Formats: sequence, C-alpha cells, structure tokens
Amino acid sequence: MGEGQGDLQNWHEFLKTIVRAGYRRSDMISSRIGLLYAYTFYLMGKYDYRVEPYALRNIVARWFFMTSLTGRYSGSYESVMEEDLARVSDAGTAEKFMETLDGVVRSTFTDDYWSITLPSDLTTAASRTPGLFAYYAALSLLDARVLFSNMTVRELFDPAQHAKKAALERHHLFAKGHLRKLGIKRRREVNQIANFALLEWPDNVAISDESPAEYFPRYMKRFHDEDRAQMVYWHALPEGWEEMQYDDFLKARRVKIAHVIRDGFAKLGG
Repeated sequence: MGEGQGDLQNWHEFLKTIVRAGYRRSDMISSRIGLLYAYTFYLMGKYDYRVEPYALRNIVARWFFMTSLTGRYSGSYESVMEEDLARVSDAGTAEKFMETLDGVVRSTFTDDYWSITLPSDLTTAASRTPGLFAYYAALSLLDARVLFSNMTVRELFDPAQHAKKAALERHHLFAKGHLRKLGIKRRREVNQIANFALLEWPDNVAISDESPAEYFPRYMKRFHDEDRAQMVYWHALPEGWEEMQYDDFLKARRVKIAHVIRDGFAKLGG
C-alpha cells in the first residue's frame, strides 16, 4: 500500500472513531482544530504506542467528546495543546498512553462540571454551540428516538439522508407565536437552545404556534407509558414542563440536558 493510500485509510479509520463518539455528521463538528488534534493523538496511539485498535477507538472517542464539548482547543489553544502533547510524549507504553488521556478526561468531567458548569454553558441562543452538538451526539449514543417519533436520532442523522426537505428540524418547545403572546419576543430568549428539540419535519409543521399544554398531551398519546417515560428522559423534559413558566422551564431543562449528555458520554466506557 502506498503512503498516500495509508494516510487515507488512517483518516477513514479515525472518522469511524468520531462516529463512535456520536458525531455522525460534519456539521456537528464545532472545531476543526479539535478534530485535527484528536487525529494527532489517534496516530500517536497507533504508531508510537501500538494501542490495540478497539481500545484506541474508544479512548480517542472519549477524548474527542471531551475536547469538543468543553472547547478545549478554542481561543489561545496552542499552549493547551503543547501541554497535552507533553503529557503523552513520555508515556512509554500503550497502557500509560491511555491512562494519561483518560486521566485528563476524568479530571475535566467532574461532578461540578456536569451539575454546574455545563448547565451554565447551555445558557445560549447560539445555533452552533458545543453543548448542543454534544447533546445530539449523546442522543445518538443512547439510541434515542426523535421527539414524538419511532425513528431514532441516529437514523435521521445518517449522512446518507439527502432529501430536499431535512428529515429533522429543530422545534421550539415553546413556539415563537406562543411566546409572543406572553410578551417574550427577544430572539436571545426565544431561541435559547434549551427551548429546542428534534422533530421530524411533518410534526414540526403541524404543531405550528400551539402552546405546549395544547400539543404535548395530544402527541404523547401515540405512546405507551414506558415509551413516554423514555421520550421525556431523552428530550430532557422536566415534569409538568408544558405548564411551567418559561424561565423556570429553561433552567430545569438545561440541567436535564446536561444529565443526558453525561449519560451518553458514559456509553463510551472508561
């Protein structure tokens, strides 16, 4: 095999690692620098430390999930990358290489991170934010179904989906028209990421500007009790959310989204 072919094969194998982390589409990658640095560690693990392929895929998937969610290589990332490279350069063995990466992941993902830092980071209306993409990745890892659907997030995030109309749409749980009636009009309030859920586009169109108290009970009648409980968990819906004050709903849902991200990450092992 030629050198170019080998490089291409390595890249394709690495991309399987990113899919293993739950990031199934290129538009879920918020940092290309983070992607390239994860590839650097993948190559080090493969060639410098001869890490067994299955173990290498898992540890690099965990590493990428952590760096992507936390924005580890955003801003002045050069010094952080130098420190990370220094940590693994003297690892010596495959086991030590994996222990070093996993140690950084564990020291980053503390209980306070999941319960305090991440919910705070989710207080944003930015459409491209690491927390939102990590939530989508977690839903894929948990084999979650789309809200009000029997289709899974993973199936509808398949890059092979090329329909003119997107299979999935981001749905305002508290619709813009409904919020307008409540006097909430500022885009930053209406478009909080905690106000979005993934729906198949026909359901999104049908719901339109109905209040949650109107549409939620109607759509949940599609499912049995066990399926309803799963749906509520996957989509981080606080109990009685459809009747909550909007600000209270956002605060409660951010915490639950963080829990789902944590549970999805746990599927990566370690």
